[in-house]
Amino acid sequence: MSRALGLARVLSIEPTNIANNRTSLARADIPNTVDNATPARAPSLSGEQATEPTRLTTTNIAWTMLSLCLSVLLSALDLTIVTPAIPAIVGTFKSAGGYIWVGSAYTLAYAAITPVWGSVSDIWGRKPIMLIAVAIFLAGSLVCALAPQMDVLILGRAIQGLGGSGMGIMVNVVVSDMFSLRDRGLYLAITSLVWAVGSAIGPVLGGVFTTRLSWRWCFWINLPVGAVSFLVLLFFMRVPSPRTPIGAGLKVIDWTGSLLIVGGSLMVLLALDFGDVVYSWSSATVICLLVFGITVMALFVVNEWKIAKNPIIPVWLFTSPTKVAPYVVFACNSYVFIGQAYYLPLYAQSVLAATALTSGLYLLPLIVSCALAATAAGIFMQQTGKYLPVMYIAQGFLVLGSSLLISLEFESNIAKLVIFQILVGIGVGMNIEAPILAAQAATTIRDTAAVTATMGFVRSLSTAISVVVGGVVFQNEMNARNEKLASQLGSNSSLASEFSGALAASSVEEINTIGLNAGQQVFVRETYFEALKTVWIMYVAFAGLATILNLFVRARKLRSENEGAVLGVDRSRHEGSPANGVAEIELQNDQD
Repeated sequence: MSRALGLARVLSIEPTNIANNRTSLARADIPNTVDNATPARAPSLSGEQATEPTRLTTTNIAWTMLSLCLSVLLSALDLTIVTPAIPAIVGTFKSAGGYIWVGSAYTLAYAAITPVWGSVSDIWGRKPIMLIAVAIFLAGSLVCALAPQMDVLILGRAIQGLGGSGMGIMVNVVVSDMFSLRDRGLYLAITSLVWAVGSAIGPVLGGVFTTRLSWRWCFWINLPVGAVSFLVLLFFMRVPSPRTPIGAGLKVIDWTGSLLIVGGSLMVLLALDFGDVVYSWSSATVICLLVFGITVMALFVVNEWKIAKNPIIPVWLFTSPTKVAPYVVFACNSYVFIGQAYYLPLYAQSVLAATALTSGLYLLPLIVSCALAATAAGIFMQQTGKYLPVMYIAQGFLVLGSSLLISLEFESNIAKLVIFQILVGIGVGMNIEAPILAAQAATTIRDTAAVTATMGFVRSLSTAISVVVGGVVFQNEMNARNEKLASQLGSNSSLASEFSGALAASSVEEINTIGLNAGQQVFVRETYFEALKTVWIMYVAFAGLATILNLFVRARKLRSENEGAVLGVDRSRHEGSPANGVAEIELQNDQD
């Protein structure tokens, strides 16, 4: 399976995270005292609309959560349901070159646009942006279902990625506006379980649709589910709305920042996608994409820091090591989890001689334990108001489980593999929500959407980098062992080249089909085993780094009061930056 398709699959292994909404005051973000600041009411800042949502009833909460869970289900399904259908899609359009783009068109669009969704929802409010995201996703699904040729299908996948990114981010932000910091863990747990169900049934549904009906049903299925989600959101969601005119909102969007972050991230992600797949790492195309992408992203940082009045990713989110730490911990944990979720199926197929379907089943302990651990951690944080103990315990499980993978013996031991995956899943699952809550607790409600979108962007980049770096380590190890493998194969030494470098991952099925005897097959599998052991060591190192960085995360109270949302066309802080303190704002009642 190509790197892009694997990336599309594992991107769904991040349970959707969500959070807060109900109070009458927006707190000042005074460094290191955010939890103890004494509120002082003040008039609304010029040009800014601060809102208090109507008090939510149980019915409102139930219907809104239903629609949000349907959105989560759609996202999880769409990232996994297409995977078994791709060979049929490529066969229909007779386009081998389109194989990589069916997956990467979605993931590229998804990642690149992620930071922008939070910013525009701050200007126009959560509800209209959420509805727009669902509508875009449904439009992309319709284009894919009706696509007469591969180019149109790839366009539809890109449109789906744009909408899917908005759905993922806005689910997080909407729940952030609905519930207090302390209560969010409980609702995060609900969406985590929905995500797990969607991720698990996606490949099964994709296989059934492709074999019994048509691969187009992998896209048709999104339309009725998405339509129900759209209608429920439209009629039942009660969240703050600044009622910003379209023209006024367009004037305050950070257009320069938007173009820079989208362009820069696209170039970097394209380079990672192309490297050793379409072009060599040393090719001018890949090098130029990386250099220009990093340069453009550096210009984005300068723009957000010095120029933008309404920044997409405010630099004040990173004014101290304690504020930066949750983002880096989240990135490292995503890096470890995604990498293991990507390479464990390769381990199962190459070392354990499992089929593609069986290797997917072997991954279930990791996914299920992750979702259940996220649920348990969310409930614990909701009951206690503490996230730091969860983060410490989670890192212990993650380091332990990752380290034990190194100790796996060549002989098949499914029990050990399942137990070690469960330990990794518990470690990752417990630490999905906690870093987000830590980052949100360290700032004001003004930045809820920015924090959520930034976390999503960090996850996307760490995911892409993890898959690529893991691939480079694996390929280098296979290259280093190729000469020894050739000597072991004797008369079949020429076949050793099939299992070297970039060819190794795609040649797993050939171990049993290119004329190797049983003993020679064992030699090949041992080579894969040793190469993957080095990959596990690399991921242990990153798990250890996250453990160290956990020590920089500061314990802050998860506030029990719902803090609503601060929305509007003028969200620039100037003198009122967090470093100087921002007066609290009286929130106005909105009867949306």
